[in-house]
Amino acid sequence: MKTKFVYPAIFDEEEVGGYSVSFPDLPGCITEGDTIEEAFDMARDAMGIYLSQMEADCKGIPSASNPADLHPEGKGFVAMVDMDILAYKQKHDNRAVKKTLSIPQWLNIMAEREGVNFSNVLQKALREKLGV
Repeated sequence: MKTKFVYPAIFDEEEVGGYSVSFPDLPGCITEGDTIEEAFDMARDAMGIYLSQMEADCKGIPSASNPADLHPEGKGFVAMVDMDILAYKQKHDNRAVKKTLSIPQWLNIMAEREGVNFSNVLQKALREKLGV
């Protein structure tokens, strides 16, 4: 599963100051920042939210346009913005999800006697299995 993405973003310098940012390949993914640094941070965050929602909705992640094909108007410029969606989710989406599972009775008895934290064991096993 691909976890790293790079998309061209159009940065438009606003007359009143600051920058607006849009992603031609991610319709509706728009943000802004008071400084160029803040605009890049906000762009990365907006892209993380957008791509996370696309994955949650089981929608395909679109391919990135060739930045040479984009021609912003006025003082606008194109810059590439990168996103490691796995790192983004690990940082921003740590909500607990309850899962029901089944194990043999004898294994449950042994684990409870030893004070095993079932959630911790499952998380470690899933991380190992998924290589994350």
